[in-house]
Amino acid sequence: MRIGTRGSPLALAQTHEVRKALAAAHRCGEGCFEIVVIRTTGDAIQDRSLAELGGKGLFTKEIDVAMLNGEIDAAVHSAKDLPTILPEGIVVTGCLPREDVREALISARATSIAELPKGARLGTASPRRQAQAKRLRPDLEIVLLRGNVETRLRKAENGEVDATLLACAGLKRLGLLHRATTILEVEEFLPAVGQGALALTARANDAETLSALRPIFDADTSVALAVERAFLAALDGSCRTPIAGYARLASGRVAFRGQVLRLDGSQAFEIAASGEAGEGRRLGDEAGRELLGRLPADILA
Repeated sequence: MRIGTRGSPLALAQTHEVRKALAAAHRCGEGCFEIVVIRTTGDAIQDRSLAELGGKGLFTKEIDVAMLNGEIDAAVHSAKDLPTILPEGIVVTGCLPREDVREALISARATSIAELPKGARLGTASPRRQAQAKRLRPDLEIVLLRGNVETRLRKAENGEVDATLLACAGLKRLGLLHRATTILEVEEFLPAVGQGALALTARANDAETLSALRPIFDADTSVALAVERAFLAALDGSCRTPIAGYARLASGRVAFRGQVLRLDGSQAFEIAASGEAGEGRRLGDEAGRELLGRLPADILA
């Protein structure tokens, strides 16, 4: 099996995690699964925001083309990077067990967002993180900060920006969580749809690959991601709109919370829903449609 991935240190760490799980599940050496590194437009262009460049698909387009051309059999993605709608013929097959969904504050100036100096510079490329931070601190100056995890850590630690926000999941997978200044709880900073989850994609008609991947999937994470992505699809949100969503499962039931914000943080609209795990996709869709009906017409980009 050939597994496609981006070439960043985090993407490779995630793909090695998948390969290790597959080797254990099929009782074979990791060499049975070839890792194919594919350079994406999103990785090649680092001086502009994703919104300017055209959206989340910039991290997946070249990988999708390679899959449809038969150059790879499966691909590993950070679930939050997946476009709402995948190309025809490609499906999300499932997810590995979810990592920590929380955000980490990285700063050499303060131990919390509240402690940052007035007018502090927060580096991020995420509209969601921008809006959530400015909702707490309208005085913050937002500056574009892209690049791999190590690059963003370094720029926050050496003072090029006063602070940045990174996903705990990525820091943990790279063994870098000790460099987090503070962990922000979900109640304060609702994560991006899919945050912390590794999603695998494959060709919809490739029964052999679909069957081979199935043993490593975590059912609860796969249901949670389906809920969150149904919510996002109902809103028809883009990478320009600050949208957050998080579903968690317990005892066969799913609890979901979703949020849409104005980019400047001046308004936030939330919804909560719960139901049986077997109806997760419907629950996410209904939550998205209900919230959509309450939103100002100009809030969704």
